Amino acid sequence: MVIKQLSVFVENQPGRLAEVTDVLSKNDIDIRALSIADTTNFGILRLIVDHPARAESRLKEQGFTVSQTDVIGVGITDQPGGLAVALRILADEGITVEYMYAFVSKAEKTAFVILRVENNAQAEQVLSAKGIPILSSEDVLLRSRL
Repeated sequence: MVIKQLSVFVENQPGRLAEVTDVLSKNDIDIRALSIADTTNFGILRLIVDHPARAESRLKEQGFTVSQTDVIGVGITDQPGGLAVALRILADEGITVEYMYAFVSKAEKTAFVILRVENNAQAEQVLSAKGIPILSSEDVLLRSRL
């Protein structure tokens, strides 16, 4: 079950992140998870939102460079070692994790991790076979609050 993630190229300038979130807010788009990786001059803002196609369109209309990427989400036990179990399963199968970020549900004792891997279908299969829940887009939308 792939989840659509937006990647937004953002220059490292005061107010640029505020501009991105303003566009989303004005278009009634809710952010469910996010991560930013930066360098000296720019960053890549990765977002899971409730309406990815609309968000992509509106951000592009405002001049942002945006792309959609398929990622997977997994539920892990929110306790020491929970993430290690999932990552060990992937490592044992030779699946490389390109990047990841996480959020915790307030209502559950579960942490949710968004993973970008080289082969989503293979990762989903091996994780699911070992009892790691795979999240749908709806799971992320229902269980997260930012």
